[in-house]
Amino acid sequence: MPVVTPELLSRLLTPAGAEALAVAAELGDAEPLAAASAVRARGIGAELAAAALTQASLRGRAAMKFGPDATRMFFTRPGLEQATRAEVAARRAARLAAAGARSMADLGCGLGTDAIAAAREGIRVHAVDADPLTAAVAAANAEALGLAGLITVECADATTVEVEKYDAVFADPARRQAGRGRVFDPKSYSPPWDFVAALPDRVPLTALKLAPGIDHALLPPGAEGEWVSVGGDLVEAAFWCGPLARDPRRATLITPGGVRELTGSGVAAAPVGPVGAYLYDPDPAVVRSHLVAEFAATVGGRLGDPEIAYVYTDDPVDTPFARRLGVTDVLPFSLKKLRALLRERGIGRLEIRKRGSALVPDQLRKDLRLAGPNGAGLVLTRIDGAPVVLITTTA
Repeated sequence: MPVVTPELLSRLLTPAGAEALAVAAELGDAEPLAAASAVRARGIGAELAAAALTQASLRGRAAMKFGPDATRMFFTRPGLEQATRAEVAARRAARLAAAGARSMADLGCGLGTDAIAAAREGIRVHAVDADPLTAAVAAANAEALGLAGLITVECADATTVEVEKYDAVFADPARRQAGRGRVFDPKSYSPPWDFVAALPDRVPLTALKLAPGIDHALLPPGAEGEWVSVGGDLVEAAFWCGPLARDPRRATLITPGGVRELTGSGVAAAPVGPVGAYLYDPDPAVVRSHLVAEFAATVGGRLGDPEIAYVYTDDPVDTPFARRLGVTDVLPFSLKKLRALLRERGIGRLEIRKRGSALVPDQLRKDLRLAGPNGAGLVLTRIDGAPVVLITTTA
């Protein structure tokens, strides 16, 4: 896929570029060479045609994140991968507006999705990104969606922004570095973690978007840590500071059936007991937010091992916070005995999940040499510190 450049982006913003984009959109999922020929046959130059086709492809991918807005927005491939989903950005913006924010500094604005959501809540946004192309795309998106009057975009180092001039600050530090890919050490973020962590002392209404694996110990004093999943995929962690904080920890699940939230201290311990007839595999937002004990209380459940986030009950309880499985067998792990049992039951298809096990599911599936018409679930875990295997059915 051709790389978008500032020069190509500026050409896409001209009437000729708008025509090229419209032609590219008409071609849909046409084969790339045929699509390129079709665009050029309309008198559009090769470079502009390639840029338009790239945007058409990225807009198609972006539809899942941004819905109808995607057809008018501009994207880069890295920017699309890292951009906040529209529904997550909208919830964040609503929370900022409800707290009284009327102006906001957006540090590390990316493609501008959080700035757009904030502007739609009536918040004036000063959006900053250190990358010239990214800043230009954010400005183009604000213009394309009719929000340029509320959003100003600047290509600048986030650390130079006078954040005290704004009611609120939102920071999404870059977690990728050229040549290194994704970085996991907050000290390698851009802007650096020391700067980001000090923002709540400068602007009480501070919200931070962070990687889901962020260490809980990095939460500023009194802040709320929220972990968000969309359709079962863990997408981000957010730290809410100052007056924005409501609960120490929050798990937010955005599903087709609505939004579900679970809150708690993040330090409670769940009761431990025997495996029951039902196993609950909590949503990753529940696990990452350290709210497994709070979840267990909602179903009257217990852990089989104090270090493993599987919850068990004797009776089925419906819950939006976990997938429930029926447990048919609990066995000490033995490859030979497990293979014999699965063969006896004619099980040729396995859905394997694990926690607390070093086994590799794909290799185990090969070693089991499965054959037969039936399917089952297999859970590799520990009970009282010992490796076990649970055979399960969907309940």
